[in-house]
Amino acid sequence: MKLCMIGTGYVGLVSGVCFSDIGNDVICVDRDIKKIDDLKKGIIPIYEPGLDELVIKNYRNKRLKFSTNLKDSIAKSDIVFICVGTPTKKNGNGADLSQIYNAAKEIRSAISKFKIIITKSTVPVTTGDEIEKIISHKVSKKLFSVVSNPEFLREGEAIRDFTYPDRVVIGTNNKKSNKILKNLYSPLISKGAKYVNTSRRAAELIKYASNAFLATKITFINELANLCEKINVNIEDISIGMGLDKRIGGRFLRAGPAYGGSCFPKDTKAITTTADKYKTNLSVIKSVIKSNENRSSLLLERVFNILNGKIKNKKICFLGVTFKANTDDMRDSSSLSMIPSLIKKGAIVNYYDPTGEKDDFKKIKNVNFSINIDSAIKDSNLIIIHTEWNEFKSINFKKKVKNKKFIIFDMRNICSPAKMKELKIKYFGIGC
Repeated sequence: MKLCMIGTGYVGLVSGVCFSDIGNDVICVDRDIKKIDDLKKGIIPIYEPGLDELVIKNYRNKRLKFSTNLKDSIAKSDIVFICVGTPTKKNGNGADLSQIYNAAKEIRSAISKFKIIITKSTVPVTTGDEIEKIISHKVSKKLFSVVSNPEFLREGEAIRDFTYPDRVVIGTNNKKSNKILKNLYSPLISKGAKYVNTSRRAAELIKYASNAFLATKITFINELANLCEKINVNIEDISIGMGLDKRIGGRFLRAGPAYGGSCFPKDTKAITTTADKYKTNLSVIKSVIKSNENRSSLLLERVFNILNGKIKNKKICFLGVTFKANTDDMRDSSSLSMIPSLIKKGAIVNYYDPTGEKDDFKKIKNVNFSINIDSAIKDSNLIIIHTEWNEFKSINFKKKVKNKKFIIFDMRNICSPAKMKELKIKYFGIGC
């Protein structure tokens, strides 16, 4: 099939590349000329394992194209995916849909034959209705169908999640569109993905409800970890004991820093804003948001306690600063608030992250990027394992750290407390 992806951000690029890899002709469109030129050269704007190889492979096979000409790309396509950003509004908690509606207006001016128009971006309930109004203002409804097809891609696992999804959700009551899209996704359905056809509004809400629930699981286990630290119980035992119950499941029951990234922070806020609009109180999700916002402050207080309040001139190393492993995404990462707070208290911070130096810290005095793990940790008083990259799981701290009285604060519980005790390393985890 001939597909057009509007937007080459995380969702648009990953989805477009993966669609081309299963045999479709895909044009990825973006206004950013440099980004498009880079993509044609195989230069990827985001860090996602395996994505660069797929881009190069499918671009060479001519199933994947990159363009800045939206009108021409739409004209050459049968299905148009809207994959632009829906960030939180600057002066509120609702989603900023300006890019969505601008895309709808541009699509409107390029329709000359039947098109399926899909919102792949995460959008509040009734956004599809508004897109339909915008396009039908100048185009007959016989020439287009607006469908909601939310994405469920985890950063760092996106290619696998696209190729082997739990479910494909298609929100439309249009039989023609449903049939075409079921055919589009047939290679994934044949691998076991459940195909779910709902109303458009239901599909929009499924995405927000899913993210809000996962955010709730993270926040729930983080709050239990706080209790475990008070009563000398290991949170890992609790997570395992709970997760074995099939009604609960073990995924997202890992205690650690606050959730962050491109989805959970903005989507939890957006769904509560939608609920407020319809005079419905989503009190549980509001509590989740508040608890998560307090999480970094609690962890910072733990750092102060570990160092007995003596922060000034202490050399503190952060291993990883992104919000999770296998991504370069810094959005709402705990490190963004923790590191500046430690600097204000007089600490000297070194950090290492496999995805490189971060612009967020370049202008902060006494924050230094190390090019490898060894240089990052060697003179540390305190080593904070902030992100669960695999390369942090087998570090010989005893051999590599020169300061013999160093302390480890493992915010991801990737080290064995028993092994740390055996090595006589002063060690603190989360919820233990």
